[in-house]
Parts: sequence; C-alpha cells; structure tokens
Amino acid sequence: MQFATLSAGEVPGVPGLDDLRALKPLQQPEWPDSATLDQVIGELRKLPPLVFAGECDDLTTKIGAVARGEAFILQGGDCAETFDGVTAENIRAKLRVLLQMAVVLQYAASVPVVKVGRIAGQYAKPRSSGEETRNGVTLPSYRGDAVNGLEFTPEARNPDPNRLRGVYNAAAATLNLTRAFTTGGYADLHQVHAWNTDFVKSSPVGQKYERLASEIERALAFMRACGATADEFKTVDFYASHEALILEYEHALTRIDSRTQQPYDVSGHLLWVGERTRQLDGAHVEFLASLSNPLGVKIGPTTTPEYIRTLIDKLNPKGIEGRLTFITRMGAGKIRDGLPPLLEAVRDHGSPIAWVCDPMHGNTFETPNGYKTRNFEDVMDEVQGFFDAHEQVGTWPGGMHIELTGDDVTECLGGGEELVAEDLVNRYETACDPRLNRHQSLELAFLVAERLRGARA
Repeated sequence: MQFATLSAGEVPGVPGLDDLRALKPLQQPEWPDSATLDQVIGELRKLPPLVFAGECDDLTTKIGAVARGEAFILQGGDCAETFDGVTAENIRAKLRVLLQMAVVLQYAASVPVVKVGRIAGQYAKPRSSGEETRNGVTLPSYRGDAVNGLEFTPEARNPDPNRLRGVYNAAAATLNLTRAFTTGGYADLHQVHAWNTDFVKSSPVGQKYERLASEIERALAFMRACGATADEFKTVDFYASHEALILEYEHALTRIDSRTQQPYDVSGHLLWVGERTRQLDGAHVEFLASLSNPLGVKIGPTTTPEYIRTLIDKLNPKGIEGRLTFITRMGAGKIRDGLPPLLEAVRDHGSPIAWVCDPMHGNTFETPNGYKTRNFEDVMDEVQGFFDAHEQVGTWPGGMHIELTGDDVTECLGGGEELVAEDLVNRYETACDPRLNRHQSLELAFLVAERLRGARA
C-alpha cells in the first residue's frame, strides 16, 4: 500500500488514518462530531505509552516458544471491559482466577504458561447489527464503553469520541494495579492457598485445586530446605491484549520505538484482529501488518487453507517466531473437521505459528427465557476437538483464549454447579457475551492440563 502524506503526529511506516479510512474499515463507530474526534486523537497522540516496546518483544519471544511446542498460552478476561469495572476488587479477581488456572496448567502438565489478559483495552466490541430494537424503539447497538453506553437511551447510545480518552485512563489504571499485583507479592507462588480460601469449602473444583496447592507447597518447602529460594516464584510476567478494533484509538497510540526505530501500538502488548474485520485487503489487517507487536487473528469455520497462507505472507512475511498467533473459534460441532486442513496448510507453509483455541464464540445461543449463553459442555467439547485435531496432524495445541470472570456469575450453563437456564437470572452481569465463572474456569484448566500431559508425551 502506498501511504499518503502523513498528518501531524502520525508515524512513518504506518498507514495514515486517511489511508485506512479510504479502505472503508468495518465495525467502526459513526462518530457524530468530527471536530471533537480530531481533538481527542490529538490528545492521545501526546500521552505516554501504556506498554513498552521491549515488553512486546519479550512476549514475542515467549510466543515463539509456544510456536515451537515448548510452552502454552493462557489468555483470558472479560468479553467487554467497562469503565465501572475498573476497581481493585474486579482486577484482583480476574488476575486471581488466571493465576489459579496457570498454576494448574503449569504444575499438572509441566509446561511453561504464558499469561495474557483480555485486559486494559477490551472496551470495544464488533456487533452483528448496527442497531437494536426494543419495544418498537430502535437505537444504535452498544459497541462497548469505548464508543457508547449500555443503557438503552438515545443519549447513552450516541457514539461519543470523548470515551476514547476514558479508555486510555481506564487502561492506565488497570495496568498500574496489575503490575503492582504481579510484582508486589500477590502473585508469589507461595500464595497458592491464599488464592483459594474464599470458596474451597463449598466447591468440588476448589477442593481439587486445594489438593494441588498442597502438593506445590510441599515441593516449595523441599526446595527451601535445600536452600533454593528462586526469585522467579515471587513474581510473574503478565501481558495485556485486546482486539484492535477502533482504528482512531489504536492509530493514536502507535509510536516509534527509540531502540529499534520500529512502530509499535503501545495500547497493549498483543493485539488481535477479529473474525469480522480480518479481510486481506481491509484496513485492520493493513494497519496490523505495519506494527512490530505480536499479533493474533481470530479464525472461524469458513477459513480456507488458501486464505490462511496468504494471511501469513501478509502479517509475518519474515517468518518471525512468536509474531503471529491464530485463535480458532469454530464451534464444538465444526472444529474436528474444519481445523485439520488449516493445521496442515500452516505446517506445510513452514511459518512458525502459535495455535490457540477460543472455545467461547462459536458456541453461543439464546435460551427460551431470553439470555445469551453458552453451555460449558460445548466449551469443553471444543477444547477437546482442538486437541484432537492437533493430535491428528501432529502439531502443538498452543493455548486457550477464554472469556471469564473471577466472580461467581451465572452466565454459562452447566459445569460442576450444574447451572440451568433458570439460574441465569441470578447473576447475569456481562456487558456483552456470557463468561465462564471462576468455578467453570478452574474446571476447564484441569481438563486442559490432562490433555496437555498427553500432548507432551
């Protein structure tokens, strides 16, 4: 693509906003006030980075190990973050369940786990329809707190570019607290029991986790007796990711790294393009191709081997390990047939790709009482199908991408608590799609740990 003359603040080597807009990007807000939008973009261009390019490079290196079959990615968090959700308790709860899942995977399967949150940027959502109708009233669809409000009123649903400033502030606060938790003692492996104290007595999966935590504690006690007190047990590396959907926001947070003189989108460590916006000649792929961040692409059941080979050449022409991750979202009934041809195409292409399973988005349906939900059995079946496909082709099942929360919500059916449709009304709190609660997330982690042991063998 030939870039036009860059406007003030735009980054060399990256398509300008006018270039991207000329490609007619999909799933973008219809901002009503261009003057305010331009003002907000100008302010964002001057703000400090939310993440650092060196951290992005570290994550690329870790994902490179995943692509080689030497590590596993755990990526999880809210379907859609909200500004009201930026509280210490909410952030701690999400981090806690991810740390618990990671320790299950790492200890039970003896594989390093790369920990990535859907966090500090997941404030925008693509929608299947631009409008929503209730009781004969039609308003713009809720597109995430980055764009408009959840309340069904004309004022709330009107896209407001000032919200992009709110995204930056919320992401900065979230990252600040997350870094404090992961380096200040909360993520210390000696805390494995403390992460579990509030629900172990009433939860079968919590009791299963408690037994594993006791094994870890004995192992740590043995190491201390031997004089080994590794600092690696006291902190964890934790990375932020989100869908790079709203191009004005992502473009405004793109910077040239002073070390390498290469462009990075410093709104998050890992950025992905969704199933609805991954057109080869589209604005989102064009933008991501110009960045040096590690990238992800959501891959659905209509993806062809021809498309996926061309996409690799577009996003990772140099064959850099850890640069590109494919996140499959096919549905439990389609993954066993749809995934193997893609695995074979990528294997034969020779590019080092990490494969991650998103078992959530292909298994959504609506209950008779009007709730959008997912069945935990379908989620587990898609994960099993993901491992089955990799086993069939002889490739490495590199990770899972989960919409989850650290709270005891009732949004997905099934699991050890045997939630049914009538239970959804109790704590259905998501701003968009249903999430696994803490119990269901841990159940899934134990299942994946069992399959990982087999994959390593």
